[in-house]
Amino acid sequence: MSNWLTVVGIGEDGWHGLSRVARRALLDAQSIHGGERHLAFLPARIAASRVPWPKPFSLDAVLAGRGDGKTRICVLASGDPMCFGVGATLAREVANGEMRVIPAPSSLSLAAARLRWALQDAVCVSLVGRPVASLLASLHRGVRLLVLSADGATPAAVAAVLTAHGFGASRMTVFEHLGGNNERRIDERADDWREPLVAALNLVAIECRTHAGHAGPPLTPGLPDDAYRHDGQLTKRDVRAVTLARLAPQPGELLWDVGAGCGSIGIEWMRAHGACRAIAIEANESRQRLIEHNRDALGVPALQLVKGEAPAALDGLSAPDAVFIGGGLTVPGVLDACWARLRQGGRLVANAVTLQSEAALVEWRARHGGELTRIGVAQAEPLGNFDTWRQALPITLLHASKP
Repeated sequence: MSNWLTVVGIGEDGWHGLSRVARRALLDAQSIHGGERHLAFLPARIAASRVPWPKPFSLDAVLAGRGDGKTRICVLASGDPMCFGVGATLAREVANGEMRVIPAPSSLSLAAARLRWALQDAVCVSLVGRPVASLLASLHRGVRLLVLSADGATPAAVAAVLTAHGFGASRMTVFEHLGGNNERRIDERADDWREPLVAALNLVAIECRTHAGHAGPPLTPGLPDDAYRHDGQLTKRDVRAVTLARLAPQPGELLWDVGAGCGSIGIEWMRAHGACRAIAIEANESRQRLIEHNRDALGVPALQLVKGEAPAALDGLSAPDAVFIGGGLTVPGVLDACWARLRQGGRLVANAVTLQSEAALVEWRARHGGELTRIGVAQAEPLGNFDTWRQALPITLLHASKP
């Protein structure tokens, strides 16, 4: 099928900023889909019908025009359609030979040019349709962030988050209407941000700075235990680091954190890479609240929470690439249900503290195989005028890969 669909990137300079190829595609189109702001950029001589995006947003009208391939349809998108844009969404629905993309400079490129930043060295984050808390996973001292805003209130919300998490000294630059006649730049510190509302079309650039002694959470697994709110049901730091190493997260993979407690394993799985996904399964209501707090505070608000007890709570969930069982090992059927749903090549890791849960792991290993590891951690603590080793409860760890 020929290229019946053309996605045209358009900037704030409108029709005058388009290339000859982009203009030709729009002049030849029979229908043009896009936001009302973008459609308003088109001159009167464009004969194609203009179709604003429906609310709620849907691509159905575009895809319905596929027909026999003779209909010419254009989609207008901001800047580079393949950079956090509708072009990337359409590419998942349309075959390679059916669609071409004619990009314009993205707002990220324009902002980097204004700031003289090397774009490849900046971290690009979109808050469009995402909670501001998702920014927290990218906060590290010295990092440069380019943030696509959801609306005019986003910069103030970003400033509040930065200040609340020790990054108030960060330099924020907000660009309104990048590339257009109304372009404006605002420079302020995060802890001195004085603009409750800016233009809805804006981008936030951040040079992450912290107060002395604060650098943000490390990139390695095993965050400090005090990074979490918990009621004691927490996989401790050293054991957590070993557990994550055995789970071995890969981009795009899905983890089930069964008996999630305060959510630490699922949270650090998702912090390993922006594309990692996790589902926390927890029956205790107070711990569910802890998970909700911790996932936001540590920058992974997309962590899915399932309220219930395994194995019944596992019904209907997407098949995982890895499973961690931190609680409920002695509940009949939990281990077998997780193993049965695990994808081929997936990893199952389970930690036992009690004799009964350890016995469950030993019995399961006899049937399915895997490795058993005993983890013992001791901390030096005062004893009178001296110090001694205070031994934590030993952990038995099961690690199995599904053939």
